[in-house]
Amino acid sequence: MSIFRRGPRIEAKTDEQLIAMRRAGLVVADTLALARAEAVPGRTTRELDALAEDAIRSAGATPSFLGYHGFSGSLCISVNDEVVHGVPGDRVLQPGDLVSIDCGAIVQGWHGDAAITLVVGGREHGSAADLALMDDTEVSLWDGLAALRAGGRLYAVGEAVEASVDAALERRRREAVPGVEEYGILEEFVGHGIGREMHMDPHVPNYAVSSRGPEVPGGATFAVEPMVTLGTIETRTLDDDWTVVTTDGSHAAHWEHTVAVTERGLWVLTAHDGGQEQLRARGVYVAPLAD
Repeated sequence: MSIFRRGPRIEAKTDEQLIAMRRAGLVVADTLALARAEAVPGRTTRELDALAEDAIRSAGATPSFLGYHGFSGSLCISVNDEVVHGVPGDRVLQPGDLVSIDCGAIVQGWHGDAAITLVVGGREHGSAADLALMDDTEVSLWDGLAALRAGGRLYAVGEAVEASVDAALERRRREAVPGVEEYGILEEFVGHGIGREMHMDPHVPNYAVSSRGPEVPGGATFAVEPMVTLGTIETRTLDDDWTVVTTDGSHAAHWEHTVAVTERGLWVLTAHDGGQEQLRARGVYVAPLAD
């Protein structure tokens, strides 16, 4: 992730290349399902990372993150006020921790990238504010994905994410959910193109910008990843040079999927069902690829 800037023309991929990316995406989906099940109280983030690395390699894939610019894990595991890029280590997961897990995998040179947020021990251990944040950020991801279409404009994603988050905040305020006073959409960290590299142009902002952005060609692939906090959008990086935390200590949620945009519709490469349930609920055409 990096600061938003204008990028060159968007790379389009063939159906065969998209099918190859789907294979990487399914490894990511399987690994995140495992991480969700294994993120239990008493487990360290390093132990969780080791399980994920073994799962990725056992599937014939390579972790995208391990060694990337010196990163030491196969997962980014960010806890509570950690927004993104959390380094696996000796931290012991506790009931009620709000944990974002980001995973990337490479299959035959093609990348998949996705992230989930969960409450350690299950939803019954989460605070009302954390549950609202987690759920509303996930909804904003799907609303952003649903804004994509071949021939459309890329920055419709950010407009849809911001509108979704704003609407959710108003609803939570009406419901008087304890602890939900503000939502902050991070601007420094954004989505990105993806393919034979994990991070490619163009960057995909999670918020509305003045430009409509470049036209999206059929065959384009993006990683869309809103990061939302219960307070500020201001962050700082810890001494490990990776872990990004909120400056006010507010908790954060991070959801991400890799999506293919074709002339026929969308296919979410890192979702087991290709995103069919969520996209169809939003009136979006889906375009299945081979698994």
